[in-house]
Amino acid sequence: MCIANVCKVKKLLADNKALVDFSGLEDIVDIRLLKQIAIKDFLLVHAGFALQKIDKKEALKMLKDIKDTLL
Repeated sequence: MCIANVCKVKKLLADNKALVDFSGLEDIVDIRLLKQIAIKDFLLVHAGFALQKIDKKEALKMLKDIKDTLL
């Protein structure tokens, strides 16, 4: 089973890349599979690729659910 992680775009970079925040951890992901990505967008990422853009309300709920599961 694969799990996509929720992240927030912090900065758009060259070559279809973006600097993102995974609950305090920064990483660079490939955004070439999506269109019209902007700073502060929330994304689902798996294996370094952004797979889907999600709205803020859904993203925050997912992050809360993950946090509640881990604690």
